[in-house]
Amino acid sequence: MPRSTATWQKCPALQTPRVASECAGKGSNSCTLSKTEFLTFMNTELAAFTKNQKDPGVLDLMMKKLDLSCDGQLDLQEFLNLIGSMEVACHDSFSCSLGASL
Repeated sequence: MPRSTATWQKCPALQTPRVASECAGKGSNSCTLSKTEFLTFMNTELAAFTKNQKDPGVLDLMMKKLDLSCDGQLDLQEFLNLIGSMEVACHDSFSCSLGASL
């Protein structure tokens, strides 16, 4: 059964590159996200995720894990690790919901 375009558009990962680019453009380097820009991105674009976290340090931990170069910035490749993880989570969620409705 083909998935509708509307269902795929609900996945936040498909909207994040545009929003991340807007966030990155606010700092000194428009090609990377600083920690502040990353936090802004997470708190605006993924607010449902951040508001439901019991650990207040979860975003700091995410930034630390994503920042493979340890330079305090997320470049495109590092940011795409987040996007890929979100895509997998969306796929798993859609697969489970489709399986449950059969």
